[in-house]
Amino acid sequence: MGNNTQEGDHPEAEISEIRVICGENGLNRMTKQQYPEPTVGALIFNPEGELLLLRSHKWKHKYVVPGGHVELGETLEEALVREIKEETGLDVHDIELVLFQEFIYDDAFWKKRHFIFFDYACKSDSKEVTLNSEAQEFVWVSPDDALNLLMDAYTKRTIEKYLSSAS
Repeated sequence: MGNNTQEGDHPEAEISEIRVICGENGLNRMTKQQYPEPTVGALIFNPEGELLLLRSHKWKHKYVVPGGHVELGETLEEALVREIKEETGLDVHDIELVLFQEFIYDDAFWKKRHFIFFDYACKSDSKEVTLNSEAQEFVWVSPDDALNLLMDAYTKRTIEKYLSSAS
């Protein structure tokens, strides 16, 4: 199979050969490769030092940090700023990485997923939260008091790491 079709050659023969290799429906019938999904999340602190947590049906109605998927062409920080704006209406600054975590088919999420969490801490100058459909309620709470709330293990680990680094 070559690209050098000359007069008298039959490109249809090459197409038939491709169909034999790929199947009648082409490459769409091949198994799609799946990869882990990179996501970002953030501990957001208001001017009083309180932490924002969201209660989400996607996380079995537990408290979590706002965040979501990194889109193609975005840096992690760009994705974080966009996701926080979409989910809370807040603008954030002073963004610092806290930790990354692997989430592999854990029952904590409503769908079977393999995530790689990149969790940050950042600040907002506002406490005016506007939730989208991904969360049902929010709370501003001290980081120490947050640990007493019903939250997923990944959020708890992020808060504990942040508190241990801050002291």
